[in-house]
Amino acid sequence: MSPIYPLATSSWDSKEHYALQRVIKSDMFSMGPEVATFERQFAEYFGSNFAVMVNSGSSANLLMTAALFFTKTPKLSRGDEIIVPAVSWSTTYYPLAQYGLHQKFVDIDAATLNYDLDQLALAITDRTRAIMVVNLLGNPNDFDRIQAIIGDRDIIVIEDNCESMGATFNGKQAGTFGVMGTYSAFFSHHISTMEGGIVVTDDEELYHVMLSLRAHGWTRNLPKFNLVTGEKSDDPFEESFRFVLPGYNLRPLEMSGALGQEQLKKLPGLIAGRQANGEMMQNALAEHPLFTIQQEIGKSSWFGFSLVLRPDVGMKRPEFVQRLIKGRF
Repeated sequence: MSPIYPLATSSWDSKEHYALQRVIKSDMFSMGPEVATFERQFAEYFGSNFAVMVNSGSSANLLMTAALFFTKTPKLSRGDEIIVPAVSWSTTYYPLAQYGLHQKFVDIDAATLNYDLDQLALAITDRTRAIMVVNLLGNPNDFDRIQAIIGDRDIIVIEDNCESMGATFNGKQAGTFGVMGTYSAFFSHHISTMEGGIVVTDDEELYHVMLSLRAHGWTRNLPKFNLVTGEKSDDPFEESFRFVLPGYNLRPLEMSGALGQEQLKKLPGLIAGRQANGEMMQNALAEHPLFTIQQEIGKSSWFGFSLVLRPDVGMKRPEFVQRLIKGRF
């Protein structure tokens, strides 16, 4: 983070501090009712049936990927081809590699920084089993065009929406167009729960699989009637030590759940502030001679403001960064 151009500033106030004190007073810090309440509120806000909170957006991508392998009829298998964009954060790609998926990289559009949709159309073949859609820096993709490209082919769409919470396309929330979508609540993102991530889905089986995978692969957090084991026993001891999937420990803390509840109330205002800043930047920098800025698709939630050097200016990034630091751009 640069002291001249800080990545973000805190959006907390006394409400978040009170939420932390509420958890401290309860003396319950591991995942519990505060997280469950936030999950319900998050799913309702974004128009999804289910939300699963985890300890980071990176973990959300891992959980989303893993869930596709452990439904009763697995949706993906090792060696399957998944299309990914050429630009994203590292943890978009690593879970896919860890599960043995073959990643086919497709270039981005230099204006939008999302998929070059003409190149995406050319990249899809009969071998394509899934597409990872990354909504980069607050900018949603053109999901109408993506769906038209897919047509009636059996291709799974998942979304890494960790940078684009609150962005919309045709009035629908980014992160909810695929079978699952991920969000991040790290400090510099649209809401902050210290560390935190969320996966949303409308698919109940995927939801139940994620509940198990999130916590060691056990059955403890599953409902009595579920789509992983069928019916749980009424013996709490047995279900506390029954492991059915090769899971992880991705659980968030109660503090993160409590913070999320307060931050979610502020989210409309936080996004409105980012969008006002985005409009100001667009008006001020639209025709800058050194760089271009991101072309908006749908309604961006403006995670940040990209500066893409024009190819004809004869300047490399290190030189440009130094000029920014010195205030001479």
